[in-house]
Amino acid sequence: MSKNKTGIYILAIVVIVVIFFGYNFFGPAANKPEKGYLYVKTGSNLQDLKQQLLDEKILNNLIWFNITTKFLKIQNARPGRYKIPDGMSMVSLVRMLRNGKQTPVDFVVTKIRTREQLASKLGKEFEFDSLAAISFLKNNDSLRAYDLDSNTAIAAVLPLTYQSKWNTTPRAVFDKFNNAYKIFWNSERKEKAAQKGLMVNQVVTIASIIDEETNAKAEKPTIASVYLNRIKKGMPLQADPTVRFALNDFSIKRVLFKHLHVVSPYNTYKNRGLPPGPICTPQEATIDDVLNARKQIIFISWPVLLLMAHTNSAVHIPNIKSWLRNTKKH
Repeated sequence: MSKNKTGIYILAIVVIVVIFFGYNFFGPAANKPEKGYLYVKTGSNLQDLKQQLLDEKILNNLIWFNITTKFLKIQNARPGRYKIPDGMSMVSLVRMLRNGKQTPVDFVVTKIRTREQLASKLGKEFEFDSLAAISFLKNNDSLRAYDLDSNTAIAAVLPLTYQSKWNTTPRAVFDKFNNAYKIFWNSERKEKAAQKGLMVNQVVTIASIIDEETNAKAEKPTIASVYLNRIKKGMPLQADPTVRFALNDFSIKRVLFKHLHVVSPYNTYKNRGLPPGPICTPQEATIDDVLNARKQIIFISWPVLLLMAHTNSAVHIPNIKSWLRNTKKH
């Protein structure tokens, strides 16, 4: 065999070996998990990680994973939520796990009514469970650092999207809530609240009642004005949503007399002033409706509420009489 042919054979072998190793290192290797993510729990070691990769069928075997981990010197499993697309290469997979480049959780808050609902939602999205979340939300010692308590904690949860690592803690997530809350409550908004004789959390509480009262944006400023007027006059708010909250029954469409007997600080038919805290996470626009509300006089039609949005009683009284006449006809 000539030297030229031998050289060609050797070169061909080298090329084949390079292609073989290159394909196994850089070619498609991983299968997309059922939920699209690999969740590595806190406390997992490298052996746990390997077993998880097999159990979730992300890898068919560990041969090339073991080789790659030795080359890239991965010794420990780093907890987190890792997005694994179908066909991800072995090198990319190991580098991601070695560097802990997890995909953060986008925690979306819309309307949440109770601490328990918030805790349940947190427990589904993060590594910690709902028990850890509710324990934090009910711990006045923990919440004191935020000038909040177990009743007002939900006031800091604005309807926004919050990014956090999956393997985080309830306190760290609440820090995200609180940071957005502090940004929203700038000096201008705080001044408007002070001018109305209200604390920040009281404004949020009023806004939460309004958001539970109606979805109609046009009605919210008027309802805000009515409630502020009632608070100023020392009148009961007589807000149906607070009764539903007190009963913890949000399926009630129409509050009846039998519902009004519930004993609770949230029952604004029995108690004057505001309830101890918000009854939901209100929209930012509704909070501004409270801050910018003008003086209103009367709020009628109970328990199905009718708004009469005039500041001039001379105009208002004929409207009330007209409404009463129409009501009698029906």
